[in-house]
Amino acid sequence: MKLIIIFGPHAVGKMTVGQELTKITDLRLFHNHMTIDVVSDLFTNMPSERSRLTRLFRQEIFDAYSKSSEYGMIFTYMWALDAPEDWDFVNQLETLFLSRGAEVFYVELEADYDLRIERNKTENRLLNKSTKRDIGKSEALFRRLEEKYRLNSLDGEFMKDNYLKINNTNLEPEMVARMIQEKFNL
Repeated sequence: MKLIIIFGPHAVGKMTVGQELTKITDLRLFHNHMTIDVVSDLFTNMPSERSRLTRLFRQEIFDAYSKSSEYGMIFTYMWALDAPEDWDFVNQLETLFLSRGAEVFYVELEADYDLRIERNKTENRLLNKSTKRDIGKSEALFRRLEEKYRLNSLDGEFMKDNYLKINNTNLEPEMVARMIQEKFNL
């Protein structure tokens, strides 16, 4: 079993790279919005309940999948690297998969801010992430979270094993997926 965690800021290409990686490996994609979007409309006025259910769904999916005989999973996540609760979440996820004999790999994506603003409006993103379809609202959230959190690591900060950082500003998703596949022998 393999767990590949692809992380980075808004619209950096986490899901799109994950989609391409599934085409060239036996990995399955579990992108962040698969749980966020399920509860978003129902619990618009109840943010704590929305967060609780998102966490619960993810935990149940991770628990069941990590026990399976599947080849592995790609999970995409916008990780606030200056938020201890995000580190706790990722460390718990790593611990769960490692406890079941899995290998865990980390892929950090970074890209230019203005390019990501444009990527925030792509057809693939809007098709797969219902909460991003209101472009004005999505872009406002993008800018607010960029100001609030640090969404890419500092040089030398990330000390996990099996780690790869890629600036994909000028790279096609297929190329990034190939780089990940080759680096980690997937």
